[in-house]
Amino acid sequence: MKRLHVSFGVADLEKSVAFYSTLFGQEPTTQKDDYAKWLLDDPRVNFVLEANSEQSGFNHAGIQVDSEEELAPLFDQLKQAEGPYLPEGVTTCCYHKSEKSWTTDPDGVMWEAFHTKHQTEERGTGPDLRAETVAAEMTRDIPVPSHKGGCC
Repeated sequence: MKRLHVSFGVADLEKSVAFYSTLFGQEPTTQKDDYAKWLLDDPRVNFVLEANSEQSGFNHAGIQVDSEEELAPLFDQLKQAEGPYLPEGVTTCCYHKSEKSWTTDPDGVMWEAFHTKHQTEERGTGPDLRAETVAAEMTRDIPVPSHKGGCC
């Protein structure tokens, strides 16, 4: 089964956690000093807040799958969407070990497809999600360098 993933950069994590906890009617599933995540079932979404982001507001979207078996068909869908395709592989990002790939839609919105293997105590690094860096890396079709933007 798939779950929509949405990531927002926030200026004040504490205030944002209070707001979204009230909005969603529950506390975060995972919370750290610079990160909060809700795994909601209604609506089925993986909603993330990241403090100290380069900008506040919408960061990126994604599709999370529950099993490794669902990942290959989802990666194929990303490739068939005819946007740039960037396989990141297995990485530690946002306190989780995940396997993921990235694309952008025609307007430059970043999308990731991923399967989370397990939670970690380390934040890890994700790709540099600045538009100019992503465009350059995706055009070359090589793995993304170390993190400078959001991850999840």
